[in-house]
Amino acid sequence: MSQRNAAVTGRIVAKAWADDAFKARLLANPEAVLRDEGVDLPASVTVRVAVDTDAVRTLVLPAKPVDLTEEELGRVVGGGEPSYCANWCLCCANCAI
Repeated sequence: MSQRNAAVTGRIVAKAWADDAFKARLLANPEAVLRDEGVDLPASVTVRVAVDTDAVRTLVLPAKPVDLTEEELGRVVGGGEPSYCANWCLCCANCAI
């Protein structure tokens, strides 16, 4: 995710927390809402929005990168390099894709 997309998705999360109608639209058609908000989203991508609660937490398991060396993969597994994230996600603003 680009830094710009990360900033936009942060604003989208805040807007969904503050506006129930926006949240309902985001849950019903996330791709359209994300594009309307300025996220650069390829047409071939499907987005799923999960809502965490006190009882339910979401863990995003990114696809395994296929072009990493064993050393790079070790840094990813150790949590050292979020820039190797292979998925577009809303889980954090730290992705550097």
